[in-house]
Amino acid sequence: MSQDQLKRKAAEAAIRYVDGGIIGVGTGSTVNHFIDLLADIKGRIEGTVSSSEASTKRLKSYGIAVFDLNATGELDLYVDGADESNSQLHLIKGGGGALTREKIIAGASRKFVCIADGSKLVDILGEFPLPVEVIPMARSHVARQLVKMGGTPVWRENFVTDNGNVILDVHNLRIMEPAKMEQAINNLAGVVTTGLFALRPADVLLLGTESGIKTIEP
Repeated sequence: MSQDQLKRKAAEAAIRYVDGGIIGVGTGSTVNHFIDLLADIKGRIEGTVSSSEASTKRLKSYGIAVFDLNATGELDLYVDGADESNSQLHLIKGGGGALTREKIIAGASRKFVCIADGSKLVDILGEFPLPVEVIPMARSHVARQLVKMGGTPVWRENFVTDNGNVILDVHNLRIMEPAKMEQAINNLAGVVTTGLFALRPADVLLLGTESGIKTIEP
């Protein structure tokens, strides 16, 4: 089975968690499968809150309503992918650059279902470069602080987030204490947020594998 087919299997498994109301929808290739499947049952939901302009465009192309989070209040369900997850469901997200909006929606949701192919499950986070969204004038300052933390930050050139900021991708990290590192990076002046989702991890991880869906709960 191709990686894309495994992603679709995970997205199919997530559809079972959809039970009306307004749901949060993330960003990325696995979530695109989820959006395509959601289109088939769009009559069962009131609408969505989207974490990126790209997902908003895809949702609207199917005639699925997209609301502002300020108008919806708390969400019952949020479905999104991940670039890495450990067995505690701490995640690295933001390879697509939508980490801040993703983190806001995750924080506003009662249940966060993460979908991915089996390759995304790791013992220690950090093999995938950790994205950090930074206000442009703080880029160099934050990069110097990240070096002190043991990382190698690389500016994602020619990329601007939906919020008008820049991304530093931090390489060479072995993240032994994800929540502690998330707090430390968030405390740096100029950081909007980090792609570590440990203070608010996923509630369920659905992995598409060759042998079927692997469900992990902490």
